[in-house]
Amino acid sequence: MLKNSEEILKEGKRNRKAVFHFNINNLEWAKYILEECSELNIPVIIGISESAVKYVGGYNVVYGIVSGLIKDLNITIDVVLHLDHGKSVESCKKAIDAGFTSVMIDASKEEFDRNVEITSEVVDYAKSRNVTVEAEIGAMGSINSKGLNLGDKTNVLDCVKFVELTKVDSLAAAVGTVHGIYKGELNIDYDLIREISNSIDVPLVLHGGSGLSNDILKRCVESGITKININSDLQYAWSKGVREFLHENPDVIDPRKIIGSGMENLKREIDNKVNINN
Repeated sequence: MLKNSEEILKEGKRNRKAVFHFNINNLEWAKYILEECSELNIPVIIGISESAVKYVGGYNVVYGIVSGLIKDLNITIDVVLHLDHGKSVESCKKAIDAGFTSVMIDASKEEFDRNVEITSEVVDYAKSRNVTVEAEIGAMGSINSKGLNLGDKTNVLDCVKFVELTKVDSLAAAVGTVHGIYKGELNIDYDLIREISNSIDVPLVLHGGSGLSNDILKRCVESGITKININSDLQYAWSKGVREFLHENPDVIDPRKIIGSGMENLKREIDNKVNINN
C-alpha cells in the first residue's frame, strides 16, 4: 500500500538496515520494481525525477500508474511514492496534490538561510497532508563533461541546525558521493557520515548510490546511512539487456518485447543491491 516514508525510514535507522529508493522512468520500470520488491518482501521507495514526470505525462499520471499497479498486481508491501530532487516549492506541491506520499525539495544550491526558507515552506505544506519531506544540504558531486566533480562536504553543525529549523523527515548530505557512475577514485567520508548520523534524529540519505560496490554500500549503512538512492545502475542494467536483445533480434519491432527485454537485468540488479541487508 502507499504510505509516507516515516515508519519505513525510522525502522531502517533503528535496525541499521538500508531502505532502497529506486527511480522509475516509465510504467514498465514501476511494474518491474514493484514485482521484484514484492517477491523479496521488502518495502520500497519509488522515486521519480521532475524530468521523468514530464516524460511520463504529469504527476497525476505517475500516481495513477503506481497506485493502479499496486491494486491490480495485489502488491501488499509498503510502497512510498516519492518526488526525487524537486526543484521548487511549486513542483513539490503539485506532487503532493496528485497523491505522492513523499517529496524531496532540493534547494541545496541556495545559501543556507534560503535553503531553510524554501524547505520549511514545503514541510509546512506537506505535514498537514501526511506527506514526508526529504531535503539536501551541501554541494553534492556530479559528473560533467569536464570529469568528476566531488563537490563540497557538508558541515555537521549545519546539518544539526538545518534539521532543527526545517523539521524535515530525512536529510541528504554531501559526504563524497556523486550522482551517476564514478569515473575516478572514491572519496566517501565514512567518519563524516557517522558524525552527522549521530548528531541528528532523522534518517540520513545517500544520493549517488550507483556505481558503488555492495561492500561500500554496506559500510555506508554501518556508518549511519539509512536510505540509498539508485537510478543509474538500473539504467545500465536495463539498457544492456535491451542492446543485447536488439543485437540478437534485429527484426523485432514490438515495443513490448524491446522494453521488456531489459526486465530480467533490472530485477537482478535490484536483488543484488538489497542483498547488503542480509
